[in-house]
Amino acid sequence: MLRFFPEKNKTFQEEQEYTFDSELPVPNHIAIIMDGNGRWAQNRYLPRVAGHKEGMETVKTITKHASNLGVKVLTLYAFSTENWKRPEEEVDFLMQLPVDFFDTFVPELMKKNVRINVMGEYDTLPASTQDAINRAVEATSNNTGLILNFALNYGSRSEMVHAVKNIASDITENNIEIEQITDEMIGDYLMTSFLPKEIRDPEILIRTSGEERISNFLLWQIAYSELLFTKELWPDYNETSLENSIAIFQHRNRRFGGLKKEENK
Repeated sequence: MLRFFPEKNKTFQEEQEYTFDSELPVPNHIAIIMDGNGRWAQNRYLPRVAGHKEGMETVKTITKHASNLGVKVLTLYAFSTENWKRPEEEVDFLMQLPVDFFDTFVPELMKKNVRINVMGEYDTLPASTQDAINRAVEATSNNTGLILNFALNYGSRSEMVHAVKNIASDITENNIEIEQITDEMIGDYLMTSFLPKEIRDPEILIRTSGEERISNFLLWQIAYSELLFTKELWPDYNETSLENSIAIFQHRNRRFGGLKKEENK
């Protein structure tokens, strides 16, 4: 059959050293930098926006599978404060994506008992985007399953600046004293403060597309997160990919700066 574009085959297939074990712990909180949409499209001679559209289908796939696996929080880097530098046509498309995404996906999320949250400076987004966000958050607000947390118009340095200003304001107004400032208190001023304290920080941060940088994402919260960089482009990332990522996490030796008992001997 004549094809104008290549078939949707994975650009890169990684070898997997470990196998996912449903009997081993699954991360409570997974954060993902969804990278590679544009390259996925360019590899198929398609416009970049086609990659973003396909990437939202991957969001649906990964959200549902994470919910099935028992993940409690899935934080996705959807749009950074730096992404405004992209071409206007691409930004306009990205601002429309939440409208189309939430309108079609919310019914599925309701069936899966998934609750939507959006963090970031989204009050500066177009009115139609804000409206779609507000309706999705409201519609799923009583759900008690996985929390699908979108970082939209989010930047970690900006988040921390806001936190510092709010702490300073509370000190000035005598609501708190300087001596009360702790790691835990600072966490209470960050955008992840809506989460229960025990699952605010991701246990694993995944970045797709082969890039190995954090890109101003959850800089405070990932202090002790396991970092995983995969060469798969985001639209290629699927249920097996997620299980492979969790399998790597399951075999990491997490010491948090200390030593395991057997290493102390």
